[in-house]
Amino acid sequence: MQSETFKFIPLNITLDKQSATDGLLKIQLTESDYQPKVEEKVRDYARKANIKGFRLGKVPTGVIKKMYGKGILVEEVNHIISHSVSDYIKDNKLRVLGDPLPNQEKALTIDWDFQKDFEFEFQIGLVEDFTVDLSKKVKLTSHPIAVDQKVMDDTLEDIKRRYGKRTNPEVSEIGDNLFGEISQPGSEEKQGSYLRIEQVEKSQQQKFIGLKKDDAIEFEVEKILKDSEAIAQLLNVNEEESKKASGSYIFKVTNVSRIEPVQINQELFDQVFGKDVVTTEEAFLSKIKETISGNYERETQHLLEHEIQHYYVDHTKINMPEGFLKTWLKATSEGKVTDEVLEKEFKTYRDSIKWDLVKNKIAEEKEIKIEEHDVREKAKQVIIEQFGGPAIAEQLGDKFDGIVSNYLAGKDGKGENYMRTYNQLRHDRILGVIKENITIQEKNVSLEEFKKIAESHKH
Repeated sequence: MQSETFKFIPLNITLDKQSATDGLLKIQLTESDYQPKVEEKVRDYARKANIKGFRLGKVPTGVIKKMYGKGILVEEVNHIISHSVSDYIKDNKLRVLGDPLPNQEKALTIDWDFQKDFEFEFQIGLVEDFTVDLSKKVKLTSHPIAVDQKVMDDTLEDIKRRYGKRTNPEVSEIGDNLFGEISQPGSEEKQGSYLRIEQVEKSQQQKFIGLKKDDAIEFEVEKILKDSEAIAQLLNVNEEESKKASGSYIFKVTNVSRIEPVQINQELFDQVFGKDVVTTEEAFLSKIKETISGNYERETQHLLEHEIQHYYVDHTKINMPEGFLKTWLKATSEGKVTDEVLEKEFKTYRDSIKWDLVKNKIAEEKEIKIEEHDVREKAKQVIIEQFGGPAIAEQLGDKFDGIVSNYLAGKDGKGENYMRTYNQLRHDRILGVIKENITIQEKNVSLEEFKKIAESHKH
């Protein structure tokens, strides 16, 4: 069923600007504004109604009015009001935040049985026009990560271990991995745990050598490990919690695992990159470096885009209707946003909306548009990457377009992947325009330096 398009203006709609950022839309509706639509809907009901005592399509309109008249009236009036408000905002080019909020108290005084003329009010939050500085005066720093020899050595060692032969010796040695259960003294609560002995501080490693299945060892976690990821694996917690971890723990061994590093040869080349993609050790190392560089570039761009967002949120002057925004967040959250939540998180809400306003302004001024063709092409790329390369499209032939359509429709058929892909494409193009127009200075850093910068830039 196709959706109808409506253009209800002109109704008697006025905007009472109470301030630069707050407005009240007042709508007066007379019987002549809604009655033709109501009568049309009554006749439609009469044609389709299946009511005992009347033949199908022969139910008198008087009977329909008596049974369904009020519901039809309420439905049509609300329909007209909703579309009229949207059309008014669009036609008058009002930049509004959120959705218009109806005056519920006023609406509750309506007498739908006898009233002929109606008046509605909607509170709206307005955003004044603003400017976005897209010029070389805006200076930000990008931090490309250098693929140094240490990174190459660590990666190669990791690959050799990952593809190496696994054994389960009875007694642990320095290069082994320990699987077990972790608990705190006096507690019966146990978590699955994993520890690489090589990650333990050298002065503490001897404690973990010579252990067998069912052996238990007690230690102070902050003394044996310094790396937060290793602590997270050992205690089975997230990385944020691992940074706060301290005190005594007991580790009970359930399994000792040893990996014999694999030889660097054609068999390993094929396992890592596919058959005959690389055929020499030099090409293998070059491909590893290329892969690492690609991963690092994504991390670099992610941090840069994070900084772009915070620069424009902090430096773009936008007069926002904060009072309305708080009211709207509470009214539309189904009770999830309380005054307490707003007190803690309102700045995050506000900054997120401010960033959306900035992006919308740039898209409007630079005429950035995403067409359906763009969305489908992006979806094709995603599917091809998921299936390991363009061969899948060739194999499926004409069926590939159907798979793309199903993917974009999403699990519920409502187009969730379409909107996600559309929004990502739009976001990427807006960020691309920003990067092209501002000054981005590059400062090469090591991986460790990058981690520190990323941590310090968290807001």
